[in-house]
Amino acid sequence: MQINSFEAYQEAYKMSVDQPEQFWANIADKFYWRKKWDNVLSWNFSEPNIKWFEGGKLNITENCLDRHLEKNGDKPAIIWESNDPEKPSVTLTYKILHEQVCRFANVLKKNGVVKGDRICIYMPMVPELAVAVLACARIGAVHSVIFGGFSAKSIADRINDSACKLVLTADGSFRGNKQIQLKEVIDDALIGCPTVEKVIVLTHTRTPVSMLKGRDLWFEDEIKLVDTDCPAEEMDAEDMLFILYTSGSTGKPKGVVHTVGGYMVYAGYTFLNAFNYQPDEVFFCTADIGWITGHSYIVYGPLSQGATTLMFEGVPTYPDASRMWQIVEKHKVNILYTAPTAIRSLMSFGLDPLKGSNLSSLRVLGSVGEPINEEAWHWFDEHVGNSNCPIVDTWWQTETGGLMISPIAFVIPLKPACATLPLPGVQPILVDEQGNEIEGNGVNGNLCIKFPWPGMLRTTYGDHERCKQTYFSTYPNLYFTGDGCMRDEDGYYKITGRVDDVINVSGHRIGTAEVENAINMHAGVVESAVVGYPHEVKGQGIYAFVIFPNLHNEADLTKKDILQTVTRVIGAIAKPDKILFVTGLPKTRSGKIMRRILRKIAEGDTSNLGDISTLLDPGVVEEIIDKSKS
Repeated sequence: MQINSFEAYQEAYKMSVDQPEQFWANIADKFYWRKKWDNVLSWNFSEPNIKWFEGGKLNITENCLDRHLEKNGDKPAIIWESNDPEKPSVTLTYKILHEQVCRFANVLKKNGVVKGDRICIYMPMVPELAVAVLACARIGAVHSVIFGGFSAKSIADRINDSACKLVLTADGSFRGNKQIQLKEVIDDALIGCPTVEKVIVLTHTRTPVSMLKGRDLWFEDEIKLVDTDCPAEEMDAEDMLFILYTSGSTGKPKGVVHTVGGYMVYAGYTFLNAFNYQPDEVFFCTADIGWITGHSYIVYGPLSQGATTLMFEGVPTYPDASRMWQIVEKHKVNILYTAPTAIRSLMSFGLDPLKGSNLSSLRVLGSVGEPINEEAWHWFDEHVGNSNCPIVDTWWQTETGGLMISPIAFVIPLKPACATLPLPGVQPILVDEQGNEIEGNGVNGNLCIKFPWPGMLRTTYGDHERCKQTYFSTYPNLYFTGDGCMRDEDGYYKITGRVDDVINVSGHRIGTAEVENAINMHAGVVESAVVGYPHEVKGQGIYAFVIFPNLHNEADLTKKDILQTVTRVIGAIAKPDKILFVTGLPKTRSGKIMRRILRKIAEGDTSNLGDISTLLDPGVVEEIIDKSKS
């Protein structure tokens, strides 16, 4: 299953295209199935309708836990490092993790959770979060993890969209020098969530919280009432495993649905190969489990392969910029998978924070979340990897379930800031605006995938038509990624960024419509338009152009009010970096806002705005340019 040479990669890739069903059947055979599948693949991209390993019966937690117990029960499964460097780290062996998952699965069952119920998880980056995710999967409940930075309204929208029955949370969470009152946010969210019956609360920050009789329960009390015997629920390969919400180009987040069998096979296969994982290595992914990276490469991918995965509660720069390097040294980390935003942030502190740490255990580095710029790539390579560790620069999405275009460590020759080649089973093509395939090398186009892979989304929860319209209708019979891409002279792929109205801020996708809706909720705002612009740390920042007629010379205070509104509606993650008050926006005669022009102004590139004479009021553009420069 593991590819160890470029020739082996070429062979595997050829087979994955020529005989995809046989190729994936061979890989799926390496996992534990209670009953083998009747049919490997049936699909069409027009409905869309994709099914992998139909008729196969399994439980993903038996693959992540039970099958490792006999030989590796005492091996570390999860190492947890606290936000506070003074606190001891926690190690859960496979045996202990199995016991904790079974125990908490019994807590869920005791509280009325059955197969198919949706469970909202809004927790800190603590071991109990991974336990909760796996406990849901053990009994066939569908987990919907929400990142701890989202607002009450964003949480309520997600809970109501998927009609969650139970919420798992904590009193609070630590993030650097901040404390976030998680239970308080959940209480605000649940005012408008009629489907939620119970809330289970973990004690973590020891913050005083309100506990409602009949609804709210303490995690610590509940686990004392159950035992550790919990047989895994038998699942069909195409049963739902989880829902993960992602921003779209319209205001409403989409609940991306992943199913048990295909997702498991794909997350495990890509983890083992891209990172060239070796037995007994320590794998450190710095993502939050609230995002797809945490699902696939902290929990399911590593655990399905019997790996040791490291969870970190804090941020790389707290209490100072040496923290990440101290963790690498302390736990002898072999593979470090992080985001360009984190790398650029650490670069800004210079080399001093690196000097006190021994990074010689590192063998492979990885980058995720957005295209990495060359300067950050070289810094990561030279100063962290000692020019000795391949950088796995990965391109993939929430919707793809796992890595799609990526180097395979020690196998595919690297190019700085380049995702290189598709992994076996991935068939990318570039198309022009009309959907015609652009062949050859040295070309640019919109990135599409023409054939299914096991980890791909199956639908958007409760709204299959939205799945079809978003991903499969732009270009018939193709999955459209929403990304632009260049294929260079060597056939290597380099992602050039989003082509739709989605901004990639610190590796997190935020829909412009979502931010505009939040800004427009502020009492004095008439209209707004939001675009992305280059940001030296975040990759992209959020630039808001806002029509606010009655400023009363209170521009700074009004900006703070607007930022507060966005934080309340979406969360701090979506706060604009720049707000410019304007009297009008560049619109076509049909009323469409020309974001292309605003993007150019935000980037400071006003020399080539194209033809603006067709705008309803071309004079607006000059006014915005003048204000942006003052």
